[in-house]
Amino acid sequence: TPIKPSTGVSDSANSNQMRPRIITPWDILKKQISGSFKLSLDQLAKYDYISTDDALKAYEHMQLCRQFENACNQAYMQGFIRGFMHLDNGQETIPAFVHDSIRKSDKKHSYYREHTHALASGVSANKIMAELFMKVDGTCKGAGGSMHIYDVENNFQGGWALVAEQLPYATGAARAILLDRLLYPEKTVGDDRITIVFVGEGGAQNGRMAECLNAAAKENLPILFLVIDNGRAINTFTPDVAANSDVYLQGKHYGVPGVKVDGQDLLDVLRTGRAVTDYVRKSGPAIMQVHTNRFQGHSPADPEHERGRKDEKKWARAEADPIKIFETFALDSKLLTENQLEEAKKKVNIQVKEAVDFATKSEVPPRSLAKELEYPDAPSTDYNLRTVPETFKVITEKIVDKESYERVTKHIESLRSIAKAGTITIGDAVNLAILEEMIRDPTTTIHAEDLQAGSSYNIPKLTQQTFGKLRAADEIIDEGHFIGKALGEGMNGFRPIVELMNTNFGIYGMAELSSAGNTYATTGGQFQMPMTIIGAGGTAPNQALGAEHSQPYHAYVMGIPGLKICTTASPSGAYGITKSLIRDNGPGILFLPVKMMKETKGSLDLDKCLPLNKATVLHTASESSVKENKAVTVLTYLHGVKEAQITIETLKSNNKDIDIDLIELTSLKPLDIETIRASLKRTHKLAILDESTLSGGVGATISAIISETCFYDLDAPIKRLCMDDAPVPYASSMEQAVVKRASDLT
Repeated sequence: TPIKPSTGVSDSANSNQMRPRIITPWDILKKQISGSFKLSLDQLAKYDYISTDDALKAYEHMQLCRQFENACNQAYMQGFIRGFMHLDNGQETIPAFVHDSIRKSDKKHSYYREHTHALASGVSANKIMAELFMKVDGTCKGAGGSMHIYDVENNFQGGWALVAEQLPYATGAARAILLDRLLYPEKTVGDDRITIVFVGEGGAQNGRMAECLNAAAKENLPILFLVIDNGRAINTFTPDVAANSDVYLQGKHYGVPGVKVDGQDLLDVLRTGRAVTDYVRKSGPAIMQVHTNRFQGHSPADPEHERGRKDEKKWARAEADPIKIFETFALDSKLLTENQLEEAKKKVNIQVKEAVDFATKSEVPPRSLAKELEYPDAPSTDYNLRTVPETFKVITEKIVDKESYERVTKHIESLRSIAKAGTITIGDAVNLAILEEMIRDPTTTIHAEDLQAGSSYNIPKLTQQTFGKLRAADEIIDEGHFIGKALGEGMNGFRPIVELMNTNFGIYGMAELSSAGNTYATTGGQFQMPMTIIGAGGTAPNQALGAEHSQPYHAYVMGIPGLKICTTASPSGAYGITKSLIRDNGPGILFLPVKMMKETKGSLDLDKCLPLNKATVLHTASESSVKENKAVTVLTYLHGVKEAQITIETLKSNNKDIDIDLIELTSLKPLDIETIRASLKRTHKLAILDESTLSGGVGATISAIISETCFYDLDAPIKRLCMDDAPVPYASSMEQAVVKRASDLT
């Protein structure tokens, strides 16, 4: 029977604390694991013994984490580290477990308190410290900082700053492991990689946890949810706001086993960690909750004034320090000698000093790097030149059964025939592009709700029936979590597509979409972020959908860095832009006009990709109107295209002298200023028919850019015809006061 370490605290002193330690003998803990994980005690017996070498390595790693964080704290006070910084003192058994049981090939997703998790994953202490010092030799070239440590070599995938956002990303990374096994069976023989995701006990109360537990259980994903339970938010005592802090029990609803262990007991954390990790490698998802005490405040920048916090820290440092507790046990039980402990501390001390010295001497990144990291692919990329390996064709033939392939081929030929006849709809054009790209590139995946039924506009039609549930996932109704899963796949070698049905539903995924735009830059260019989001949206005149389905989501996302934003009101645009977005190595979103998805028909330039940085000239004003100074440049997009085309016909019948250059903004970001400037040099007048609001709308941004860059080409102020700031009403009589249309432009 393993010797139990001394608790270092009397039962009475422990019970008087707001958060006493959970002191559970290993034999009892082992029985709890047996019951939850359906493992026999005989199967668990192999975890009883921790060798002297392993114990010493774990102790040394705890010392590395403690001394590294102490050095960070000192550097912060000296001004070398800036912004928010979150230290891990008191929780060192967790990185010790990671260092002991998690492999280099496993995928790791952490949150903003991740320095020690990165160290445990094999990331260089020198590079981590340099990143904190804002230096170019840092893990992310100084682009990430304390809350955003990434290292592609060691599969350390963040460092995410928004609470619980890492959960769906890790779930997507776990799916990527299964996708690897599907696509590359010969290369993944015996593959037992897992994903580990770190989350606090407060963050685990977030709805994303339930969504990801459901996904993990449904697909039996190899993912370990490691809950770091230190009982505090920034200051608030978690039980004051959480009805049940036993997060490990959340998995019962989904059939996901869990266990809680005392985070001050190094040996029990190692034993439990080994047992749980082996389970995930062989059987599927699990939760491991580690009950700890955080010695530091949330961040040096945050005050500590919540009830009991100062007394709690004082007690924890004296009575619940995992390093002191282990040292006492190791010496009393003669597991380790005092000399071994001292040598470990000296070794680590040298390593930390070297890291600080390395960071101090490293150069700051050049100013130009910020713009270089905006997009993985230049906006001017010609996606027609993008090729795929010859082996991809073989992979597709292997993983798509003959009957499914024949069915989808027949469907594709039918769509191509309709396209040649000029009668294909926008929805069918996108469906055709997606199917062709998923056949061409087996790393392409798709997520959507109601996917197997084709969603609302046939965009994902036949994807699951052809490519299976892993590559074509029908999702529960929350866009945020499946945008997040797509992000996790994108970071791990896949090209996910997310179909939103209605783009307004993307509001649920603003955090994930924002992080997708930031990822390439924040990681210092280590992780490309291919992800295509497609949906119907916008606000057509008289669409009678009410305010929530008529929001200008395209305006909401304009401020997200690193995101390419496209629109189109034609089948040809939908087809060509979809193909380009899928082939792009960064995130992009395509907005389609909700009221034109089925009514607008046309032909396609088959097998051709369209640029993602160009506007489309749909009509050119007559030379006579230009000569008479009666030509106007009109910029619009989505339903505005149809309204502007109505205006052209009205002008022709009413006044032959007035004409317009009609430019469809097929690229909202980056904006094609050159096409606009070329038109303004002819017309010198500009109107923007804008499907977003007066305040903060797309037209406001474009108007400002044109005013700054084309001022001397204008003979009059820019006229914005935009939605009123009032919510879009359902009744047509009121809606006319909010949504602009052809009559307003005319």
